[in-house]
Amino acid sequence: MNHTIAEQENQDPITSTPGAHPVGVGVGAAVGGAAVGAAIAAGVVAGTVSAGPLGAVVGAAVGAVAGGLVGKGLAEHYEPTIVENHWKKRFADEAYYTDGMAYEDYAPAYQLAAARRAEFNDRQFDDLREQLKAEYPAVRGTSRLEWDEAEPAARASWYHIYHE
Repeated sequence: MNHTIAEQENQDPITSTPGAHPVGVGVGAAVGGAAVGAAIAAGVVAGTVSAGPLGAVVGAAVGAVAGGLVGKGLAEHYEPTIVENHWKKRFADEAYYTDGMAYEDYAPAYQLAAARRAEFNDRQFDDLREQLKAEYPAVRGTSRLEWDEAEPAARASWYHIYHE
């Protein structure tokens, strides 16, 4: 299965910025929009006494933008379920995939790299390669992959969801 560059980099559909988090933005927009809209309608934002239905609509729009930004920020932190869901669908299509290996063989490398990327977002994979190699045996579990075989999966995970 081939993926477009936009899918590989998880590009934002509007700005084309890599590392988009549409679920986080959507949830933040919905929650933020509803909260700010309700607050304006109740007359508690910007000192208004009663903004009425129009205030609620304007408030919902402003809140959606603000909430979307907050939701995006929260989603950019490590979320194991997002990492798992992504790689379960794609691991067998990767160039480093070895016939006969299961997702569970690659999962420890994916999760380790994604977790460390969230912690060291300003660093490159190669800056932490030795640390990841040292940590891998503790998280490897039942994976049949040695670090040298798992490293390409870790590198892919480092750069996929948390792409710069």
